[in-house]
Amino acid sequence: MNWFDSWALTLVTFIPIVGMVVMLIIPRKEEYSIKVVALLTTVVTFGVSVAIAARFDYDAGGGLQFDVDKPWIDTISSRYHVGIDGISLPLLLLTTFITVACVIYSWNHFPKPHTPKAFLALILVLETGMVGTFIAQDLILFFVFFEIVLLPMFFMIGVWGGPNRSYASIKFFLFTMFGSAFMLLGFLAIFWQTGTFDIPELSAMAGDGIVGSTQNLIFAGLFLGFAIKVPMFPFHTWLPDAHTEAPTVGSVLLAAVLLKLGTYGFVRIALPVLPDAAIDWAPWLGLLAVIGIIYGALACLAQSDMKRLIAFSSVAHMGFVMLGIATLTDIGINAAVFGMVAHGLITGMLFFLAGSVGERYGTREMSRLGGLLTQTPRLGWILGFLAMASLGLPGLAGFWGEFPAILAAYNPLDALPLETFRSYMVIAAVGTVLAAGYLLWMLQRVAMGKVKPEFEQTDVHDINTAEWIAWSPILLFVLALGVYPDIIFGVTNDAVAQLTATAFGG
Repeated sequence: MNWFDSWALTLVTFIPIVGMVVMLIIPRKEEYSIKVVALLTTVVTFGVSVAIAARFDYDAGGGLQFDVDKPWIDTISSRYHVGIDGISLPLLLLTTFITVACVIYSWNHFPKPHTPKAFLALILVLETGMVGTFIAQDLILFFVFFEIVLLPMFFMIGVWGGPNRSYASIKFFLFTMFGSAFMLLGFLAIFWQTGTFDIPELSAMAGDGIVGSTQNLIFAGLFLGFAIKVPMFPFHTWLPDAHTEAPTVGSVLLAAVLLKLGTYGFVRIALPVLPDAAIDWAPWLGLLAVIGIIYGALACLAQSDMKRLIAFSSVAHMGFVMLGIATLTDIGINAAVFGMVAHGLITGMLFFLAGSVGERYGTREMSRLGGLLTQTPRLGWILGFLAMASLGLPGLAGFWGEFPAILAAYNPLDALPLETFRSYMVIAAVGTVLAAGYLLWMLQRVAMGKVKPEFEQTDVHDINTAEWIAWSPILLFVLALGVYPDIIFGVTNDAVAQLTATAFGG
């Protein structure tokens, strides 16, 4: 292993912290320098992640790569153990890519109060927490990074958010902390039963040494921590408030990456470490997933605020991800990882658009909007493109996150009730029809028709340069992943197959 392989994951995790420190040294009045440092930091971090992807051995069979295991807290047998496989690599790239887009978009879109230094510093801290979560191979290290993202997002909503920002930020904080407390108890219980926090070692044990009833209790604790973060129905109520009140970049990061920390936790920890409990819990996970799909879609149809509609759509889309995970099969878990990436790109872009529409028109109320294709045609066409991607149109990324998850429910793991999951498949298929309904309804109200009289004489500009630079790569990836889904499936399949073979013997 050369020096880059030994240091790559540490660099990609902590470069944002170094950039934040440099940025904090710069006087507040030198706004341009602050923005340049933030942008260079995220670009370098993304560059390191791309270099990791370039050096990744895609024929290695699914094991950990760039593995670093060093002493950290000997008193509690916790180690600085990091590594990536085909499951975590796409999420690492998604995180660093979206963060660059957020900094570029923020260049001329800083929300009130106009404090770029603090706002960009929080983005960099968030990046470290998000990246660290995806590479951590020790339960305590995972917990630390998992929790690092909490405070930056709390302040981002509470300081730069909308009129009800205090309520939304406190609700987000309390929900997440509640779940994290049970998750930590679950991690400690695993340690008391096995004597290790090491995730690969625990995954290789596949639950050996933890009796069935204890596994189910521990799984319940992990379920609360991860399900609230996803969020799954009925733990979702913090999400629409947080999205609605968060600044645009906060909503993008929340949708694109932070929600994936919960689903990733299920795949990385809950399933391989507690496989017997996963089999017992899978029908319930599937039930809550399909309830979330239908509930989220119906809630979308009741919304008047464009941003709140997109927020509820996340509940539905993450339901497809959780349905794939609940099948405990190669197809389902591959679909779940693809769905995480696709949702991150598509819904993140939808929040970018909602923020730009709200900034231009001073409202996100769909009843007051209309004629986007006439007044700002580029915004209108991009909104149409993303609506089609989000509803799962074949040829775009959203299709490959939903269709394989539905397909996997037809043939779940042999130990699971076949009729139950086939019923879930039918319900999820109905959810795709409802998704088409609410997304086309939003598109019709916002983009089509005539411009409302109050905006006819308003000089509303179309997409600016910063927006083009930030958005174009995302739109290209949405198309590329739809046309050639093996970009993701080819990376994830070996790691998923190894996970299911070790945990479930399949």
